[in-house]
Amino acid sequence: MQWFKRLVKTSIILLIILSLLIPVNVISTDNPPSKKDIYLLRVEHYLELEAEDDTNSFHVRYVFPPDYGYQVPIVMELFNDTNADILDYKIEKDFSEPNRAVNFTIAGMHSGEHRLLHFTIWVLVENFEFKDIPKDAPFPKKKDLPDDTLEWLQPSKVVQSRSPLILLKARQLRRGNNYIFGYAENVSHFIKYHRFLLFLLELKLGLFLSQDAVTTLFINGENVGRSHLACALFRSQNIPARVLLANNDQGFWTQMHYMVEYYIPNYGWVLLDSTKGETPYATKRQVINRICSIEDEDDTKRDYIFPFMTGEERWIWIDTDKVQPYYVDCRTGSKSQMFQESKVSIDTSTAEYAFLRTKTVFHIYEYFLSRNLNTEDTIHLNKAVDYQKQAVHTLAENDDFYQYIYFMDKAYDEYLSID
Repeated sequence: MQWFKRLVKTSIILLIILSLLIPVNVISTDNPPSKKDIYLLRVEHYLELEAEDDTNSFHVRYVFPPDYGYQVPIVMELFNDTNADILDYKIEKDFSEPNRAVNFTIAGMHSGEHRLLHFTIWVLVENFEFKDIPKDAPFPKKKDLPDDTLEWLQPSKVVQSRSPLILLKARQLRRGNNYIFGYAENVSHFIKYHRFLLFLLELKLGLFLSQDAVTTLFINGENVGRSHLACALFRSQNIPARVLLANNDQGFWTQMHYMVEYYIPNYGWVLLDSTKGETPYATKRQVINRICSIEDEDDTKRDYIFPFMTGEERWIWIDTDKVQPYYVDCRTGSKSQMFQESKVSIDTSTAEYAFLRTKTVFHIYEYFLSRNLNTEDTIHLNKAVDYQKQAVHTLAENDDFYQYIYFMDKAYDEYLSID
């Protein structure tokens, strides 16, 4: 029986490694640079929970950065001031790949009680600035688009891409332009600066309304509404576009940041930042937490701070109505922020090895975190996770990329010791 368990474990690890060798939506260049800029980013979350009634144990799911494009998650750490009674947690696959969520099982709470989940997620990011973006790529026909992009041509409750008003504005923004990138620049500038005085008034009064595309067309909006408007303007012209949930380098605590990816055939997905109105946007400037689906767009929520602001894609799911996230002003209560912890410029082969090793270790970590392990294997798991933590801390403190690789290799070897 022991040999069978080892065979199953080895098969799973081999499948994980083989799956990582298949590139997904990664832009390649004919002449890769001799060095790559690698960033160690960290997203810190305070999630304060408030019980509105007595409740038994429940689950809290929170967006977790996917292994996607130029980023790969490394490990999650819980801080000591966490006082929520966590029975266990695991990192789960979402219904739409490559999305992930961390699922906490929390013991019961009493009415009026507040509990804190304070955790941080470390992410390795290769900086890419899309300098080779084709500026003469024509507007696509639907038949020429890959099947896995077609979902993001559909309209939704908050991205009304077939609205006559959206179609009219898209036609104006094209201005005879037949190329995607030129149109994308026009869209980026427009979503930021149109009705800008109205936006400043909304910001001053704290009076934000619906963040759907059509409402944002009339009165501007937060980064949520601007992202929906950009997606509507792209989709109306047969360009796949989708909302991303992210934490970026804006330098202050916030709830969540919304931005956009649009698709250029034979090139890939390109980042657009809705707050700055810029495209392309460098990968080093944010950690992507979720790639929103049409289902996400059709299942939006009211903002946690601004009572009249609706139309936000979710980043928290709680399976009881008796407990709610407690947000106040992003100074107290729940809040999130991204931090840049290290930057190294390293030769391409070393960078590629580190990314592959990190991907492999993360997916094995993700797998064993959700298993019921015996005492001996739990010791191996804890040692492996400790090596992952040593890897990120030595990189953050010393900018030593080779030590980072050393500890990730140690983590990999420790995982192989699990029966």
